[in-house]
Amino acid sequence: MTALAHSFADASAPDLAKLEPATLHHQVAQFLYLEARLADTHDYDGWEALWTGDAIYWVPANGDDTDPEKEMSVLYDNRSRIGVRIRQLKTGRRHTQTPRSELARVISNIEIAEVRGPEVDVRANVLIYEDNLRGDTLWAARNTYRLRMTDDGFRLVRKKICLVNNNKPIYTLSFLV
Repeated sequence: MTALAHSFADASAPDLAKLEPATLHHQVAQFLYLEARLADTHDYDGWEALWTGDAIYWVPANGDDTDPEKEMSVLYDNRSRIGVRIRQLKTGRRHTQTPRSELARVISNIEIAEVRGPEVDVRANVLIYEDNLRGDTLWAARNTYRLRMTDDGFRLVRKKICLVNNNKPIYTLSFLV
């Protein structure tokens, strides 16, 4: 249990709005850095453990304000599909990831957008450097997250990755973004 989660251990639904803004921002940033490190180092089990049961992992195509139920997305995974994606990556038979990409991401401009009880909506910019046999690729994105405080600390409820160039063909996106 994280220190922040421990401080809410006796509450049935912690109210994150009661935290000092700097404390909340710091804890959110630490969680986003952890999620990035797990993805970059291909720690698939650790990354998958960060998600709630009602999670959505979404990469829109052709704009930021699309409706994933009516329009095409690069990815639109519920919790079950996140698990399938992880199992596929762990097989070692993803040919676009043989050998797997070396990844490093930078997260910046972290903003707390809204706090509702145990959940917080967050915006951040992300730059992912990918090195593989095809060469080097930079992926720039504007991410939005919904995090929920649980007994084990923050967990991802929703992650929306709006690639800056999502209006162009994306030849392969076979790693965790």
